[in-house]
Amino acid sequence: MSFASLGLSPALVRAAEALSYTQPTPVQTEAIPAALQGRDLLATAHTGSGKTAAFCLPIVQRLIEAPRYAPRRTQALILVPTRELATQVGETMRGFAERLATPLKVSIVFGGVSINPQMMKMRGGTDVVVATPGRLLDLLDHNALKLGDIATLVLDEADRLLSEGFADELAAILARLPAQRQNQLFSATLPDAVQNLANELLNDPVRIDLAAEPETEPDIVERAIEVDAGRRTALLHHLVEEQAWSRVLVFVATRSACEHVAEKLGKRGILAAPFSSEMTQGARTEALAHFKAGRLQVLVATDLAARGIDIDQLPVVVNYDLPRSVADYVHRIGRTGRAGASGLAVSFIPAASEAHFRLIEKKTNRRVGREQIAGFERQETAEPASADGGIKGRRKSKKDKLREAAARQA
Repeated sequence: MSFASLGLSPALVRAAEALSYTQPTPVQTEAIPAALQGRDLLATAHTGSGKTAAFCLPIVQRLIEAPRYAPRRTQALILVPTRELATQVGETMRGFAERLATPLKVSIVFGGVSINPQMMKMRGGTDVVVATPGRLLDLLDHNALKLGDIATLVLDEADRLLSEGFADELAAILARLPAQRQNQLFSATLPDAVQNLANELLNDPVRIDLAAEPETEPDIVERAIEVDAGRRTALLHHLVEEQAWSRVLVFVATRSACEHVAEKLGKRGILAAPFSSEMTQGARTEALAHFKAGRLQVLVATDLAARGIDIDQLPVVVNYDLPRSVADYVHRIGRTGRAGASGLAVSFIPAASEAHFRLIEKKTNRRVGREQIAGFERQETAEPASADGGIKGRRKSKKDKLREAAARQA
């Protein structure tokens, strides 16, 4: 199978080859011909499956064949949940579009930065817009963009768009789009909210489900290390040093934890930086660039900030805090072991998190053996279950929370 056999023009195939796209992935093989036919798509595919090119290539192909206008008319809209993903998707699209004999104009817009430069760059129109929902609505309110000519709508990471509070923004955007258009939903998981949106939005869609293809199962070794909550940072430092980890993506639950863990590692001689959605775009871009270039050993991130970032050859992921959902666990460890490389995913298991990790194991049909590292053996014990099956003391008192916060700062 080749990209040419999927219906792409020779010029676009050459553009893809120049960007090292030589052989289609399974999601590209299924999605590209259907999209070129104008069919709606509902694609479930895991991180690293090649889904970005699966919707970018047919959009570019259809725009090559479409009439050209002066000023340009926006004919394709791609909505994503985060600034990092907007940049990643937009740069992929630009890579294809700028290598054509008559290049297409791709605009990447997101919040957290001034709107004026983005408006200036869109003067004269644009062919494709890659946007986060909030910033897109801002541009519409400023009359910087019109959606009346949209022929293709893509919702990338649809599960995140819905789970992270974008439902109202999506509804406002959909109300401004033409009724007749092609719709494509790409998602790593298919929760009820995404399925319900698909039922409302898609017309006789082609279904692609590659979320659990056995041949694409990554080579990831999972470890679960029992440790007291207050000793996790010291253990992380020990592992980075003792295992000589070159680059580590560490997941924590909150912005304050990002800053705290990164600061503590820095004081111990580890080159580390926080990476949270509350940081400025410039700070996030700088931290990510240093991490990719190997100038940082450790990037300490929240789920929202890290979703969508693309880091080649990432050897280690650490769950400093366990994720809230099973799907987030799968996404986190999927950051490593990509493109045929092997990877390591380490989860820290304080006593209070043991029951939650067992639930993750059950729902993902896996069993990860527990370990203890000499000098960091877990001393705490989980609170006993109450008579009704719940966890006793689940609602911590204010004093308990203050004591835990003091222990973490120690």
